Amino acid sequence: MKRILGLSEAKKALSAQRGFDFDTVPSHVQKRIVEIFGEPLTLHQVVQRVIEQVRTQGDAALRDLAKRVDGMDLGETEVPRQAIEEAERQVPQALRDAIRTSAERIRRFHEATMPKEWMDKKAGYGRLVNAVGSVGCYVPGGTAPYLSTVLMTAIPARVAGVETVVVCTPAAQGKLPSPAVLAAAKAAGADRVFCIGGAQAVAALAYGTESVPKVDMVCGPGNIFVTLAKKLLYGVVGIDGLYGPTETLVVADETAHPTLCAADLLAQAEHDVMAMPVLVTTSEALASTVEKEAEARLRRLERSKIAGASMESRGTVVLVRDLDEAMEVANAFAPEHISLMVRDPWKLVPKVRNAGAVFVGEFSHEVLGDYVAGPSHVMPTGGTARFSSGLGVHSFLKYTPVVALDRATALSLTPAASALGRAEGLTGHAEAAEVRLELSEEE
Repeated sequence: MKRILGLSEAKKALSAQRGFDFDTVPSHVQKRIVEIFGEPLTLHQVVQRVIEQVRTQGDAALRDLAKRVDGMDLGETEVPRQAIEEAERQVPQALRDAIRTSAERIRRFHEATMPKEWMDKKAGYGRLVNAVGSVGCYVPGGTAPYLSTVLMTAIPARVAGVETVVVCTPAAQGKLPSPAVLAAAKAAGADRVFCIGGAQAVAALAYGTESVPKVDMVCGPGNIFVTLAKKLLYGVVGIDGLYGPTETLVVADETAHPTLCAADLLAQAEHDVMAMPVLVTTSEALASTVEKEAEARLRRLERSKIAGASMESRGTVVLVRDLDEAMEVANAFAPEHISLMVRDPWKLVPKVRNAGAVFVGEFSHEVLGDYVAGPSHVMPTGGTARFSSGLGVHSFLKYTPVVALDRATALSLTPAASALGRAEGLTGHAEAAEVRLELSEEE
């Protein structure tokens, strides 16, 4: 892990690493692009080609891309309903219980956040709240079966009132998604599951194919190709946001337990070589101990190569003078997750301005947030927590203002509307308001 000393250097260094890089193509990715498409292409060109192929060729494109990109014969795109029903029985009881526990807490949390319609007849205004009609949940599957993401996307959609919820997730050669993923889909109330991944899955959901339904909105995280497809298809279909590699920032003072700090940083590092584990602390002694603990614990991880690469290239330790500086660093970075491992974490909670989620104290750790705490683990990354929120029922809701003025209120507002319209040179607007006043005076 690299070390940064001081507030200004930390803000500069961490800000430089956030955001989305859709322009740089790593050499191994470019090599693969040439193998698949026969020529060097930018990421934008690859995704645009995939989108256009799916738009014009439908299921045939999905099968062709599965063969060329993944070397697999796709067969049927949809998982049979019977397989979804049977999956639960193939999952160990302990995992079934875990899925049920997670689903219950996620559902309760999102039910508590549901907004209500309202109408103030005296003032003449109010608001309708309606869910989008259909949602496609993208669930990654390249390096791990992310059954938790099924729960964290489909359940909030269901709670919001979405009528049709489908799941798209890549599957191995000639196989269905793992029984655990299918069991999660059943627990979440998903209507259908499709064995497709990548940018082609997003395109299929946006345009519809012979087998995949066109949806109103696509949600969920994915790799750079999935994220870019969501960006390029926004407008054709709604999206929840753009998500990059995970980020966790731990704020710790001298009272923090170094083993817990190290374990939490490694938990995020094992997601992706581009994951960003950051420790911001007032204690140099703690920083040194955490580094040693992380190095010792790394060797026991099944994904030690991934976690090690993340810790080496993206892991960061920031030393600051006090916790006020620590929170200034955190808000400048705007992390996906911020963990407060300090003597009195509640003192720092009001100082959090930019974060996807806040984890208060050493036992409200981020791994619980990944699986069972309740809020969705689909959170803003790349600094987007400065202006966006994590996935929730609000992501699937549309808010429609209602204007219902009584005659007297409408007429009392007419002079102001007329003056504003004429100031903008929109005399048709002004006259549409004024004519009502004139008619009223004639009566």
